[in-house]
Amino acid sequence: MSQSEAEPHSESETGTGADQRLFFLLQRAAHRLRTTADRRCVAAAGVTTAQLGALFAVRERPGGTQRQLARTLGLRESAVTALVARLTAAGFVVRRAHPREHRAVTLELTDEGVAALLAAQPEIDRFNGELRLLLGDQGFARTSAALYELAHWDPE
Repeated sequence: MSQSEAEPHSESETGTGADQRLFFLLQRAAHRLRTTADRRCVAAAGVTTAQLGALFAVRERPGGTQRQLARTLGLRESAVTALVARLTAAGFVVRRAHPREHRAVTLELTDEGVAALLAAQPEIDRFNGELRLLLGDQGFARTSAALYELAHWDPE
């Protein structure tokens, strides 16, 4: 039995009323978007969206540290250590000794990392195009702006 048969849709789930379960909807949408985008990006470039995010960040800040990457991605340093280990093992990133901090390393994209970003870009563009069609230009812009605000919100 499909989920639609198992659970009746409320008025708010069908879009005819305002759904106040924003956190739930954000989680559900994020999961659906992430799994779809991961599947497509792995097929196109051999990398997940999390790995792509790291590769884009390293490209934008070559020579940055893992600590800086963690801050950029909003992740714990331990998570970034594991992520960078996977990217290094795949040949997408190289670690180099930091010139001033003996315990730190800097991160640089390899040619393979650059190639992965180039291979993923058409799929990223296609995915964004599909979302723009779904939401309309104004809805896409409003959603992007709202998500930016939520991503940078500091409730403390």
